[in-house]
Amino acid sequence: MKISIVANEPSGDWLGAAVLRALKAQVPDVRFVGVAGPQMQAAGCESLIPMERLSVMGLTEVLRHLGELLRIRGELTRSLLAWRPDVFIGVDAPDFNLGLERRLRKAGIRTVHLVSPTIWAWRAGRVKTIRRSVDLLLSIFPFEEDLLRRHGVSARYIGHPLADEISPQADPAPARTRLGIPPQGPVLALLPGSRVSELKLLAEPFLQTARWCLKRHSGLRFAVPLVTPTLRTLFTEVLRREAPDLPVTLVDGQGRDVIAAADCVLTASGTATLEALLINRPMVVGYRMSPTTYHLLSGLNLVKIPYAAMANLLIGHELAPEFIQDRCRADLLGPAVLDLLRNRDRVSEIQSAYHEVHGQLRRNAGREAAAAVLELVSGDKS
Repeated sequence: MKISIVANEPSGDWLGAAVLRALKAQVPDVRFVGVAGPQMQAAGCESLIPMERLSVMGLTEVLRHLGELLRIRGELTRSLLAWRPDVFIGVDAPDFNLGLERRLRKAGIRTVHLVSPTIWAWRAGRVKTIRRSVDLLLSIFPFEEDLLRRHGVSARYIGHPLADEISPQADPAPARTRLGIPPQGPVLALLPGSRVSELKLLAEPFLQTARWCLKRHSGLRFAVPLVTPTLRTLFTEVLRREAPDLPVTLVDGQGRDVIAAADCVLTASGTATLEALLINRPMVVGYRMSPTTYHLLSGLNLVKIPYAAMANLLIGHELAPEFIQDRCRADLLGPAVLDLLRNRDRVSEIQSAYHEVHGQLRRNAGREAAAAVLELVSGDKS
């Protein structure tokens, strides 16, 4: 069996590797060829080009590299049409992969797209492109399957791979030991984002909130995960200016340990809200974007979801208080944080709901994806 797979960034490499390992367990002599990072390569995938050449984020960056991206996609299309895989799997990156999938499918190659584009949030018209491009879409959130099917897309819910990897942690002590945080006393995790643009907008209100909370909740400590040296440098500059005496532990990476070590999490909107849900920590969500982007999104009514945080979307109501744009400030964030640090009944209610959602998401996504791919291939051959 020949399977082609393309991932464009580290998260896709991690997710694709789980699927490849599951496929290899079912079909030991399978051959994988495509675009792969280190994890997919370790699972046996031959990478035709370095994955880093496709790892371009942000509108201006994409426009700057558009010519090269289109040329690479053309080269991949020609190579894969010549190789004729039994199935092609595009991992996320819909703007790149859906176009590739459409060309391969038109040539009679079965196509699978792993991770649904967020048509439920914005750019709903992309469902037409999905319908033309894929034979099967593998979704990682339970509400996506019915939505896609209603629009004529063959879809299968496989569960979320993070739910397979993360176990709910009731006791913060082991994580505090690993991070060198004292075992006693309350801890608030600050997660101001994993991108420079996010940190520049969120470090200041998050640190102002930390200072506000410390004045009203003695003994409170803070922990901040920073995924790159650049982010650490930028955050440290804001820390010196806004809260130089804050009792804070700065950590290189280890975001999940920081969440697990905390009693409450103040986080940017993004994957971190899902991680906090899975680790079973109450959270407050703050987010800012550039005024131009915010007014464009709100003025044109481009965003179609009631909540910014995936944790709230999965629950169906705002268990994690959200403070977006002008409301992302200490006098609003602080009271919400203190309520979660002090209101144990409220926290128990939140943790019960998060535990239930974790169970719904935990389905061994790699195995489910592999089974769906093999069913598609065997159906094509029968």
